[in-house]
Amino acid sequence: MIQTVGITKSFDKLQILKGIDLLVNKKEIVAIVGPSGAGKTTLLQIIGTLDKPDSGKVMIEGMDPFRLNENEMSHFRNRHIGFVFQFHQLLPEFTALENVMIPMLIARKKVTTAEKRAKELLDFLNMSDRMTHKPAELSGGEKQRIAVARALINKPSVILADEPSGSLDTKNKEELHALFFDLRNQLGQTFIIVTHDERLATKTDRIIYLNDGIITK
Repeated sequence: MIQTVGITKSFDKLQILKGIDLLVNKKEIVAIVGPSGAGKTTLLQIIGTLDKPDSGKVMIEGMDPFRLNENEMSHFRNRHIGFVFQFHQLLPEFTALENVMIPMLIARKKVTTAEKRAKELLDFLNMSDRMTHKPAELSGGEKQRIAVARALINKPSVILADEPSGSLDTKNKEELHALFFDLRNQLGQTFIIVTHDERLATKTDRIIYLNDGIITK
């Protein structure tokens, strides 16, 4: 479902990724772990089409997005890939509901359709009572739930999460981690998660160890 073949990436003379072969199946939750500088975030950005590999291939749902032009790739990213970052990246001037709706509006769906879908997700995530609040009025855990709803709104093939619980306290970390598994079990969602959190990594279906630009085990 998600596959990389021989992915390499260098910045100037420093080679970050040295031939990454990876296969992630539908409904699988995979953790990518390793020391800082191992190439974890670079790999995630390439899978998410936010950066291009120097060589190799990325296949998502049987398609190589890097064969598309920029407009087609943006549309593909919007449709097939959801992102959850360490720091939620919510737009401060918009309400929780409006933040969740944004990817669907970018996809040129009707406002009424996007609002209906966003409300359904917020209800599913027990955030209906916070939908009119702006990010400054939300707790850290609530912001991440809103970010998860935003990532889900276009029913993506995969959610890519980069240290999603890194800025949360223990209670909110546990709730976010449990949410990922609920989403997999109830919605069939696939996750690739870069994390330093050993408790989260050990709960996932599979751990990919990345060190010095290669998968070590």
